[in-house]
Amino acid sequence: MTNTVATNETILVVGAGISGLTAALESAECGKNVVLIEKNPSVGGRVSQLYKYFPKLCRPSCGLEINLRRLKANPRIKLLTMAEVTGIEGEPGDYRVAVQLQPRYVNENCTACGACAEAVTAEIDDPYNYQLKQIKAAYLPHNMAYPQRYVIDPSILGTEDAEKAKAACRYGAIDLDMQPQSIEIQAGAIIWATGWKPYDAAKIQPYGYDRFANVITSVEFERMMDPFGPTGGKLLRPSDGREAKNVAFIQCAGSRDRNHLTHCSRICCMASLKQATYIGEQYGDDSDARASIYYIDIRVIDRFEDFYEQVRADERVHFIKSKVANITEDRANGDVILHGVDTEGYHRYDNPHELCVLAIGMEPSVDASQINGGVASDASGFIAAGESTGAIFGAGCATNALDVNRAVQSATAASLRAIQVVNQVARAEA
Repeated sequence: MTNTVATNETILVVGAGISGLTAALESAECGKNVVLIEKNPSVGGRVSQLYKYFPKLCRPSCGLEINLRRLKANPRIKLLTMAEVTGIEGEPGDYRVAVQLQPRYVNENCTACGACAEAVTAEIDDPYNYQLKQIKAAYLPHNMAYPQRYVIDPSILGTEDAEKAKAACRYGAIDLDMQPQSIEIQAGAIIWATGWKPYDAAKIQPYGYDRFANVITSVEFERMMDPFGPTGGKLLRPSDGREAKNVAFIQCAGSRDRNHLTHCSRICCMASLKQATYIGEQYGDDSDARASIYYIDIRVIDRFEDFYEQVRADERVHFIKSKVANITEDRANGDVILHGVDTEGYHRYDNPHELCVLAIGMEPSVDASQINGGVASDASGFIAAGESTGAIFGAGCATNALDVNRAVQSATAASLRAIQVVNQVARAEA
């Protein structure tokens, strides 16, 4: 290890999505020193990739902007991006965590002017937009990215493009000689907030995600609707760029299925209800615009029931109680055809749609069984509730499939537990 940072009264937060940010901020604002690490070049996680929250349908930029202001203003938080945990040793009150830092090839002199991006010609798939478009190999992760600093993709190292990017920078911000670093972080408690990832839709063979261009996932649909997204906020079919006005949503795409994810992903019903409202937003009173939601059952709780009733009252939204059996494609026009049985009328259907959106399931980004330090996992790979994990506390979607509100509550609870541990350390050393 090249160096050691922090002490056994420090709280280490792994993951800087909405849960990790919450845990770090709550801990630091209670007077604790925090090291916050994130594997991506910027913070915000999957919430930063949303178009709107439910049920208020407000932009996530609002909540993130507030948290970013709190983060920038708090000197107790040390943020490390492009960083991943490679090992954990020790015990509650005295952990030593090995962290690998990957080079950004851009230092803190960066002003985000964009000159490097203008200089290069090579392009890469855009991870922020789920590879739905290409971006320059010198890039800012997204418009609200923090740190507001460019990244040079390693694929252009040693090429003329990399030298052009370096020459274009007037501030000496591009350092092509950066190397990976290993550091060791000492911490009294660890909050594990590594979030979730969308289930691989290609594994659901009957739905043809990897065969039919006009079958997409709910997370891709979310990016398409964003004005900063790959289509500039227009609902365009991947196959031909034509507007999609007849859109199908399939519930439980990978969830509640013994062949895929056995658990309920909880957010999917609300995500499809929310996304159905985007159709009306996009096309207004256009009589041709409609959304069809194919569902096993709708799972909404608390105040979300009102939102469900609101969507049901929209004449442009149709509900079909059915587990879609399979999807085929009309090769003449690229439409997708959903096949199945409507269980409320017990009649077979073969319904054509211009676009089909799979409400894809949620699984943990990191299987809890792979976390060092004796962390127990449940059958789905989430950190097991009620199991002894020492002073490694799960937060947000590392512990279960949760919506944003419940993920924030979970993170606050994890912060309080971590604070108790470091308080005990402080008293013991006093």
